[in-house]
Amino acid sequence: MPDDEARPQRSDWRRNHDRLLAVAATLIARDGEQVSLEKVAREAGVGSATLHRHFASRRALLEEVFQDVVERLRRRAAELACGDPRTGLVTWLEELTSSASATRGLAAALDTGTAAPTNGDSCHDVVRESMAALVDRALAAAVIRPEISTDDLLSLATAVSLATEDDPTTARRLIRIALDGIWH
Repeated sequence: MPDDEARPQRSDWRRNHDRLLAVAATLIARDGEQVSLEKVAREAGVGSATLHRHFASRRALLEEVFQDVVERLRRRAAELACGDPRTGLVTWLEELTSSASATRGLAAALDTGTAAPTNGDSCHDVVRESMAALVDRALAAAVIRPEISTDDLLSLATAVSLATEDDPTTARRLIRIALDGIWH
């Protein structure tokens, strides 16, 4: 999260920030995560220097655009951690995969191969931590094979999401097929 959130901001700063986020979310949903940052700035009615003052990098912009979806997934994992370990893990993996498929660019942000080092609060980190709690419960209950790791399942969900971008129904179906191989 930006350090700027720790201190009060002027109303024009907040207005520009919100406008940049809204425009970025719309363009990413339409064009994907590689959308031109210059285009985001132009359509938000600000200069590229203003965009870069608000977001130090493309990754920072993507992280903030996807923050609400990732937070919803984190809360859902916590809810599912109270029930049956197998059902909780399956349900959450289906929801993660369909959300990442439906939210253009999110799967790329979750991709372990492209995840940049962070301070622990990136989309990737939050999703991985949420999944780890569910995987640990499933391992403790011996409902999944012991060699299955959180990173294995995150890679699987990410791959399915990338392959089915904009098709969450197919994403759910494919993750169910793939999950048949993890059960103990």
